Amino acid sequence: MSTENVHNVIIIGSGPAGLTAALYAARANLKPIVFEGPQPGGQLTITTEVENYPGFPNGVMGPEMMDLFRKQAQKFGADCQFKMVDGVDFSKRPFKVVVEGKDYFAQTIIVATGASAKLLNLPSEGEYMGYGVSACATCDGFFFKNQHVVVVGGGDTAMEEATYLTKHAARVTVVHRRNELRASKVMQERATKNPKIDFIWDSVVTEVLGEKDQLGHKKVNGVKIKNVKTGEVRDFKCDGLFLAIGHQPNTKLFQGKVEMDQVGYLVTRPHSTATNVPGVFAAGDVADPTYRQAVSAAGTGCMSAIDAERFLVHEGHD
Repeated sequence: MSTENVHNVIIIGSGPAGLTAALYAARANLKPIVFEGPQPGGQLTITTEVENYPGFPNGVMGPEMMDLFRKQAQKFGADCQFKMVDGVDFSKRPFKVVVEGKDYFAQTIIVATGASAKLLNLPSEGEYMGYGVSACATCDGFFFKNQHVVVVGGGDTAMEEATYLTKHAARVTVVHRRNELRASKVMQERATKNPKIDFIWDSVVTEVLGEKDQLGHKKVNGVKIKNVKTGEVRDFKCDGLFLAIGHQPNTKLFQGKVEMDQVGYLVTRPHSTATNVPGVFAAGDVADPTYRQAVSAAGTGCMSAIDAERFLVHEGHD
């Protein structure tokens, strides 16, 4: 193994966590290499406008924001590559990362592969994603002031999202495939007692309906709802659809190689981004089932780069 193929830091994944880690690692002169994966820029690339990231008082488009993150990291020497990681070997250092058939080696790894919202897998859902269909109420609820939105789901996430949306929307309709909620008692009570929330039971959304406005912009104007017991399908008018059926961390690559919880989120040590494998760190949504915000992901991206730098110093690498 030639030393020129051994990097100080390899960052797997992009988005706010991976690209912030790249920025900090690059400024520390660690010459990080970033493999951006199947969705360069992460979940923000399917978000239209971001209004809650500090420093952008007029909002910023998700893809544009990620482009700015990337350019800033590259300015200090980060090597960002739009390539897929096929496999990893964390059993010994330097760690091995297989990228499109080629082996790369690194003294430290930062995993920032994020999480993906579970979707209904409808073609129309993809078509209107970011144009009335969302998987994040705290990101997009503000855009539905005094409107009527539908939330799909029956767990704590769905009740939390529905309750949050009542701060903005005039009415929230929860569609759930069963006739009772899976959410905890506290969350159920909070939602069922809220006068702005109503429920459609034993039902699923089978299609997102929409149109183009006068300026040619896509816009949701309803959904098709099917009763799973009777088979009846009806059109239901609404202005937006929120999917709250959970998230899946993108950690398949790391199964059996790094400690993770039952759902698949990477487990980090308290007050650290360190995993159970010395030299492997986790940043962003891949280790965060709770907050899932761009700003919190960026924060842990910064932390992971600092943790990696300190690890390298401790191990005697310049």
